[in-house]
Amino acid sequence: MSNVVEEGERPSPRPAPVASTRPTAAALCKSLFAGGVAGGLSRTAVAPLERLKILMQVQGNEMVYRGVWQGLVHMMRTEGMRGMMKGNWTNCVRIIPNSAVKFLTYEQLSREMSDHYRATTGSGELTPGLRLIAGACAGIIAMSATYPLDMVRGRLTVQEGRNQQYRGIVHAARSIVAEEGALALYKGWLPSVIGVVPYVGLNFAVYESLKAGMLKQYGLRDERELSIVARLGCGAVAGSMGQTVAYPFDVARRRLQVSGWQGVKDLHSHQGNVVAYRGMVDCFTRTVREEGVQALFKGLWPNYLKVVPSIAIAFVTYEQVKEWLGVEFRISE
Repeated sequence: MSNVVEEGERPSPRPAPVASTRPTAAALCKSLFAGGVAGGLSRTAVAPLERLKILMQVQGNEMVYRGVWQGLVHMMRTEGMRGMMKGNWTNCVRIIPNSAVKFLTYEQLSREMSDHYRATTGSGELTPGLRLIAGACAGIIAMSATYPLDMVRGRLTVQEGRNQQYRGIVHAARSIVAEEGALALYKGWLPSVIGVVPYVGLNFAVYESLKAGMLKQYGLRDERELSIVARLGCGAVAGSMGQTVAYPFDVARRRLQVSGWQGVKDLHSHQGNVVAYRGMVDCFTRTVREEGVQALFKGLWPNYLKVVPSIAIAFVTYEQVKEWLGVEFRISE
């Protein structure tokens, strides 16, 4: 068979070889730093709403915290400004490495996916579905790596001034292990894994897709041409969508974290005894049976007020810090 190309015919185009897009060690460190700053700043900005959300999630039918304004006023009157920020230091200790790992993992996964599709199809543009997969994987890895800190933070956040059992992060961790065993540090891990898939996955997928759509809509060539306000808006929409889908799993996680713990007795008890769950399914079943389906969304309103600015601040802070450090600007290529 002849290998000569007939006149008028052209050989099928082959994808051009992919240039290496692997970041340097310095760029990785800068990305980790930017992710940590983004996480710490975004959570500290909404710390009172974060604590109120958790208190509303774990309380039973005795509604101590009935709404956003009433709950914030009650916290201020009973525990002062320190009570409003209770658990934030522990949250930052957890969220800084969590956020750093999450952003970096998402970038690396999306980069690998983009390189693969560029090599096989000639186009490295990621679809919303692929962004969701990369975001979900990043969320699972980051959450699992820092979950014991989240467990300790939940306990420290819930305990109130008149019924404090833990003096700090180290004391809480030691007490939990001594009294309940090492596995207690992973109470609520399963619903967290299930919930983080739509939550973090949708956060990244919606945020990146909205930005890509705005670039096409307004004929822009680079993300740097998008204003901070536009990116904050994209982050706000992404955060609210992801949180709505995953919220019942967040409620289950918090309840499992304080399951059987005497420190939560004033907020949630049954026939005078602290409530203890046998697992995720039992938690969902008992919560719906005893308090109704709406109990799976306790604290959702203050959470909306928290998550919209929190996610928006996190995304924009991450990108701005990376830009200031001279690292690749985009979250995904």
